Amino acid sequence: MMTAEVAQAWQALGLEVSDPGVAYHGVGDIGPRLLGLSERRIADMDAAGIDVQVLSLTTPALHDLGPDSVDMARRVNDAMAAAIMRYPDRFEAMATLPMACPEAAIQELERCIVELGFSGAMLCGRAGARNLDHPDFAPVFDLAGRRRIPMLLHPRVAPDGVRNAWFHGLGDRVEMALSGFAIGWHLDAGVQFLRLLLSGLFDRNPDLPIILGHWGELVLYYVDRLQILDRVSGLQQPLEAYLRRNLYLGASGMLSHEHMRRALGIVGPERLLFSTDYPYQAVSREVICTFLDGSGLPDEQRGRFAAGNWDLLTSQIIRS
Repeated sequence: MMTAEVAQAWQALGLEVSDPGVAYHGVGDIGPRLLGLSERRIADMDAAGIDVQVLSLTTPALHDLGPDSVDMARRVNDAMAAAIMRYPDRFEAMATLPMACPEAAIQELERCIVELGFSGAMLCGRAGARNLDHPDFAPVFDLAGRRRIPMLLHPRVAPDGVRNAWFHGLGDRVEMALSGFAIGWHLDAGVQFLRLLLSGLFDRNPDLPIILGHWGELVLYYVDRLQILDRVSGLQQPLEAYLRRNLYLGASGMLSHEHMRRALGIVGPERLLFSTDYPYQAVSREVICTFLDGSGLPDEQRGRFAAGNWDLLTSQIIRS
């Protein structure tokens, strides 16, 4: 979702030109669907056979907005809380945090979990020039670890230096897509996760659940190679142990049995989370049912993938 206030703030930064995620809001009716938190969204859910949707502020969230993001985050979260109050059986929410101001982010995360009953928080990669493993953000993750709050790492556009070095010169439209939702996004989210892991985050916070969408943001496809890091990381556990203990994977509308088989082998069936990436992916009820029916999962595992794993994960949040 998004709000008109956030859209205006992105526009003031020129992100509708420079950020493929924001630019994509002008395609078709994606923008209006992001703004809507009532009847139309519920109708779309019903048409797809979705009982419960977990709301979150879309990328790039408020990570580039500085001190102005503090009050804005509160208003975004209050808007999602109001939608939950209107449709308590249909919506949950992931908190939006003013990561540019870590102390305020801690306070807002606490409020969203304890007072608003949210189901976690969503982060969108770097906050300004700081990667998520920067020491300034450690207290945010420490709070999430103590309370077992799920933290979803959403992709965002690659940094300018990477974008210019890797994607420039292919034409504006191709550069925009390649640096964003084609691969740049997923490289960025995967690197953010690996940086957090290698910083020792999960040694300090063994109960912290991290969610990656798109079946692991490319990390899963190089696990065999990434395990070489065990030789130099100095961490308490091998890479494989953290993936099975701290990582959850969302489908994000990529309904691929091949992706699922890879994920099952690495994190196990209890850590897979069904998701459709609304409104960016238009997935029909027929496609969803065909995917689930053809997954090869036993009935119990299929039910856990569709809803049960999420319900169990969020039930473990410490709210008092």
